[in-house]
Amino acid sequence: MPFTVVVTDPRPGRRSKEPVTFTVDGVLEGDLWRARTSGGEEVLCQRLSTQSCPGRTTLVAVLDLDGRTEFSLVEPVTRAQAGIRLGQPQEPDGFARLDTGYFDLELCSGTAQGTGSSKWGLRHFRQLDEDVDLLPSGNNAIGGFYGPFFTPENGLINPPEHTMVEIETVEHGPVLHHYRMHGRIPDGLLDELKGKTFSIDWWFTYGTPYFRRRYRVDDFETVVNGRSVTNRITVGDEFEGGQGRLVFDRFESYAGTCYRPGDPYADELAAMVEETLADSASDSPKFKDFRGQLTGDIEAAHWDLYWRLFCVWESALDETEIRKRLDRVRAAAHVRADLRDRWWLRADGPIDVSAAPGETVFPGPAAKTAEFRSDSRRCMVWWTSLPSGAFQIVQRPRSGWVNWGTNGENECPELPVGVEIKTAYGMFADTWREVADQLESPPEVRILPANR
Repeated sequence: MPFTVVVTDPRPGRRSKEPVTFTVDGVLEGDLWRARTSGGEEVLCQRLSTQSCPGRTTLVAVLDLDGRTEFSLVEPVTRAQAGIRLGQPQEPDGFARLDTGYFDLELCSGTAQGTGSSKWGLRHFRQLDEDVDLLPSGNNAIGGFYGPFFTPENGLINPPEHTMVEIETVEHGPVLHHYRMHGRIPDGLLDELKGKTFSIDWWFTYGTPYFRRRYRVDDFETVVNGRSVTNRITVGDEFEGGQGRLVFDRFESYAGTCYRPGDPYADELAAMVEETLADSASDSPKFKDFRGQLTGDIEAAHWDLYWRLFCVWESALDETEIRKRLDRVRAAAHVRADLRDRWWLRADGPIDVSAAPGETVFPGPAAKTAEFRSDSRRCMVWWTSLPSGAFQIVQRPRSGWVNWGTNGENECPELPVGVEIKTAYGMFADTWREVADQLESPPEVRILPANR
């Protein structure tokens, strides 16, 4: 072909299976093309049907990159010898089970039954070499988004548990799978948040140690935690290790972490759960069901059971009782959050989250964060194209539940709608900052004439 693709890494270090997208003049026929680097290595390129402009063609490839690489297209091919493979989903609502060559993951559409096992998102996720599912039960998910809908003000509507999504296959090939979820959020208590729809794009590429996503939601403006919230959301990634076991036991922000430990709101909500179970006059079947489930050690219960009692969607309590009880929770939590014994702390190293009150910390703004195991190299890294204004990090040993959420205290959402999120996972707890820098700085791509 009469052009050369030049890929340059703006950062030092080696990248493995880094996705590179490029657009060339002319209309290329064929879904797959074989390319060859200047060093003689072959590269498979996949033509993108949705990104090609009239008279131009967009393709994607994955490269092992160390500094600078050049390659040129050679010829179209009819099949790929290696690439992303589809498997049999494990969950009843599993839409796609993908073996990306690095990850084994399951994308689910949800069942809208109001339980942890009904969430859309990634409900199974493992790195192939490690062979450990970070979501073995299917009762949690990576990729849910919650606030401002999941708030006391709105009656704790939980989009991942209360909504099914339609999943559109945008791109499907050996190099790239691109899916788009479409959904409508059930109405809660707040009029300004009714009738809202959303979409979520997911990108997975062959052999790449990270995946990408982007959330879009209809415009909204509301008040959460006494603050105006315009087009900011809570994205939540959950993990589970089983009771007494944590997938991750440390959290760290790239440039050090300013945070407040403890979660007064969760304390107040748990106390209200116990009070409600003891003295509510509700005789609804759902209330009786929750009363049966919330016996024994409430701290070891699935967190979903705390708030579902007060969710307008669940109808365990009538709307008047929900408002009265959550008003009390909210007022008390607002006061406790800012008491003099909750000063901001500064950590220049990893935070032992489970040692904090409530096994919870609320870090301040950041764009590059990580959770990892202190006794291994297991690590998850997040980069967001704009910083989230706050985070909620939970690492709860008794239930084995771990959470990375883009919200401040009292469920206040802090991630701008529309940002790109790259999430990497692997055995790099000691090098996670270098990984985060690479997520932040993709390779630079230029198209040069072949006879330059």
